[in-house]
Amino acid sequence: MRPMLLIASLLLPFAAPASAALAPGAKAPDFVAKGAIAGKPFTLHLRSQLRKGPVVLYFFPAAFTGGCNAEARAFAEAVDDFRAAGATVIGMSADPLDKLEAFSAQHCAGKFAVASATPRVVRGYDVALGAKAPGKNAPVRTSRTSYVIAPDGRILYAHDDASPLEHVQRTLAAVQSWHRQHGGGRS
Repeated sequence: MRPMLLIASLLLPFAAPASAALAPGAKAPDFVAKGAIAGKPFTLHLRSQLRKGPVVLYFFPAAFTGGCNAEARAFAEAVDDFRAAGATVIGMSADPLDKLEAFSAQHCAGKFAVASATPRVVRGYDVALGAKAPGKNAPVRTSRTSYVIAPDGRILYAHDDASPLEHVQRTLAAVQSWHRQHGGGRS
């Protein structure tokens, strides 16, 4: 078992459930955002990603911080398991694109996309964390919240917890459950 997944599995029995802003069954807001994968910028459209299958959309507070680095590495280690279940992983924060370009190459190991959450995306997913930057409408950070979104755009699963330890394991379990129920096809 991979090191981060092993740690998460050992801590799971002691964790209290957390609640996220968008409940299962809610419609996930569609968005277009600037992002990066393997250090290269591109434009990310949620609806296009959902055509491939479920999307794990995980918000993190800030690139190049301890918990966010560990969480990105854990998602990168598990990305093949997500793909085997038909899912795409996307990380998002309120960080600027240039910072996310470096983060995508270094801590995401070029294995999945990260994107810069606009104020509209932050509001739509209700993931604002802390105060707004002076003179700006955008929040300084996003909360650590993970969503699994079905191909029809509905929230399948949500996990909101400041600790990065369980996000990968719990979202992977939700994706695998969806995959078993749908025989690997789109819903």
